[in-house]
Amino acid sequence: MTDTETATVGGGCFWCVEAAFKQLDGIESVTSGYAGGHADDPSYREVCSGTTGHAEVVQVEYDPGALSYEDILEVFFTVHDPTQLNRQGPDVGSQYRSIVLSHDDDQRQAAENYVEALDEEGGYDDDVVTEVEPLETFYRAEEKHQDYFEKNPADAYCTMHAQPKVEKVRERFREKVKA
Repeated sequence: MTDTETATVGGGCFWCVEAAFKQLDGIESVTSGYAGGHADDPSYREVCSGTTGHAEVVQVEYDPGALSYEDILEVFFTVHDPTQLNRQGPDVGSQYRSIVLSHDDDQRQAAENYVEALDEEGGYDDDVVTEVEPLETFYRAEEKHQDYFEKNPADAYCTMHAQPKVEKVRERFREKVKA
């Protein structure tokens, strides 16, 4: 087994972010869950209420020989709008905020540098509002939320929001997409 590394990011609905990352070669697994808040072992309903402080996130296990942490950040910042405060598209609330939860100081520094570079490039009309915080605890989401796009490709939400993110990854990162 290859030594893997783990990244945890949140950029709106975890179904969409999970589906986008699963397209890439070097991704060992993507797990939807919750992190960044104060409630212990929250449910989907509790997180959706906005009272737990948690964001919908994905935990990405990847092969660093195939993808770097910077590659993970590039894909993440491509599939969501990091200038939308506490929302992504139709999903509104702090649980849909843009957040990178670092696993160590190197990840924290890389994420902070990436956000700073995005702001300096001026490619957005608004400031990047992505939070960079240390990961304290990751709570795996209920089973029905794992691989949601794969299990429900005809779901209206998936066709309107996840499918375009999947297509964007396939197009923009063509050389890194699974064969």
